[in-house]
Amino acid sequence: MTTIRLTTAQALIRFLNQQYIEFDGRQEKFIKGVFTIFGHGNVLGIGQALEEDPGELEVYQGRNEQGMAHAAVAFAKQKARRQICACTSSVGPGAANMITAAATATANQIPVLLLPGDTFASRQPDPVLQQIEQTHDITISTNDAFRPVSKFWDRITRPEQLMSSLIQAMRVLTDPADTGAVTIALPQDVQGEAYDYPLSFFQRRVHRIDRRPSSDAALNAAAELIRQRRKPLLVCGGGVRYSEAGEALMAFAEAFRIPIAETQAGKSVIPASHSWNVGGIGVTGNGAANKLAREADLIIGVGTRFTDFTTGSKELFGHPDQAVLTINASPFHAGKLDAVGVVADARTALLALYDRLVQATYKSNYTTEVEAAKQSWTTERNRLTQIDYNASGFKPEIEGHFNEAMLEYAQVLNSHLTQTQVLGALNDLLDDEAVVVGASGSLPGDLQRMWKSEKPSTYHMEYGYSCMGYEISGALGVKMAEPEREVYAFCGDGSYLMLHSELITSLQEKRKVNVLLFDNIGFGCINNLQMGHGMGSFGTEFRARNAATGKLDGDLLSIDYAKSASGYGVATRTVRTMNELAEAMEWAKQQTTSTLLDIKVLPKTMTDGYGAWWNVGVAQVSDQAEIKQAAEDREGRLKQARPY
Repeated sequence: MTTIRLTTAQALIRFLNQQYIEFDGRQEKFIKGVFTIFGHGNVLGIGQALEEDPGELEVYQGRNEQGMAHAAVAFAKQKARRQICACTSSVGPGAANMITAAATATANQIPVLLLPGDTFASRQPDPVLQQIEQTHDITISTNDAFRPVSKFWDRITRPEQLMSSLIQAMRVLTDPADTGAVTIALPQDVQGEAYDYPLSFFQRRVHRIDRRPSSDAALNAAAELIRQRRKPLLVCGGGVRYSEAGEALMAFAEAFRIPIAETQAGKSVIPASHSWNVGGIGVTGNGAANKLAREADLIIGVGTRFTDFTTGSKELFGHPDQAVLTINASPFHAGKLDAVGVVADARTALLALYDRLVQATYKSNYTTEVEAAKQSWTTERNRLTQIDYNASGFKPEIEGHFNEAMLEYAQVLNSHLTQTQVLGALNDLLDDEAVVVGASGSLPGDLQRMWKSEKPSTYHMEYGYSCMGYEISGALGVKMAEPEREVYAFCGDGSYLMLHSELITSLQEKRKVNVLLFDNIGFGCINNLQMGHGMGSFGTEFRARNAATGKLDGDLLSIDYAKSASGYGVATRTVRTMNELAEAMEWAKQQTTSTLLDIKVLPKTMTDGYGAWWNVGVAQVSDQAEIKQAAEDREGRLKQARPY
């Protein structure tokens, strides 16, 4: 056997260079590059290997370990999971920072390869710098915390272990049914240890993503179920995007006259203007999709995991004789909601079901219901886009929480802009090919309801984990995946403050991202949640501590986010009027570097709910009448919801 003597880290880099993906006959390199933040736990191992011979891997310098890993997650998502980036950190806090991103990847079933440094396998210098000592188990390190948030986890304590570990890692990273974060912990001494690796280990490896077919029995059962139903509803999930099944889904809807509702991950697979697309469904959904979901006698979930925001905590699907059919590559997800499951690739299954239903001459019984629901929502959306603040008697969309404070907010922000008004204008001002990125706060709900996406893969929402801080890092990852498109990160002020350091990397890499920062001086979404369930405004507004009360109920904090970002070298504007918004958007399009628009919007002017219920925990014991009522209301809604 011909061998080559390499360190563990050198062998790792050589192996990553030789991995390829094949999908529908198209081949491309699987690993685009490596995000790095070097420390004592990885700089002399993986760092040395990348300096000496990176091969074709591009090396990117992150600014925050969570941020760079989120960029890698977004890159893989925008690449439809067919190309990824790896991330390496030092031991201890550097590794721990990536745990959040690992959870984000796994929750969304997005492949990412994490390579944290680890403590010494030899244990000679124990406790090494940044090592956690557990008196009950000395084998534990920070990296064990990756176990519950990874789809595959390993620790390499001998150089030869790398071979079997990496082969298994590639299996998981390329599995459409069960992918997510893959974590391989690398003790810093082992990274530099040498071994005679067989050259065969470094041969070109092609990982084929096959379109899994369904069994005839499952397809026949699905076709028979559909034939028995009069008013089905299709739910388009992220699996439709990754399967490239958009055209098949549209043809299916058109042929059998079935409306299509979108999840956050499925949005922009189908053009918003498509005659059977009724828009976003669930707690963050619109009035049209949610009305049809309540009345549907069959829910057909295609490539969706049925999370609680999608299904309205199992309460939205309310027809007394309703059934559920799922098409999913994952047996785990296909079995949810006690469904009739078709375990298969989305496009393959849709085409096979299409043929069966054509032979059965199936059509739904919808007449004017879909068009009427869409028209009703169009009217409502138009109203939302035209809401303007009037200090005299103004009632915000989230009404009755702190109406009396609106004037104070308007004065401190020096703005009368409403959030829905701004979003409506932005939808008109952005080019159709631009990609919008979001993750948390009130914006995902507003965007799923109001945003019209006409081009494929132009709506990039991380909502499997709804991770604050993903937005700007995610925009960088999207821009790296599609550098020819304009990319816009929609984020609130709270999320911006949590994590925006990858703006520096965007400048360094000359990858322009545009940050649309909605400043309403607080964690507005959670303020709505607490006050909507009987609490007061507690710990969610950005207010100074009041010397008189000792509480955070003093003056509102006024922050100049444009000035903050401009210090990094980002081109910035502050927006307080609709004219300024239009001018700033045209200006941003002309810039060649990353931009930030500091948009001052009034709180409570986001969209409210449209018929779906979110099951959240409410205190069953309280002295406050409002909280007691909220607890009673919850118990009542639970009685109407599915128990599993």
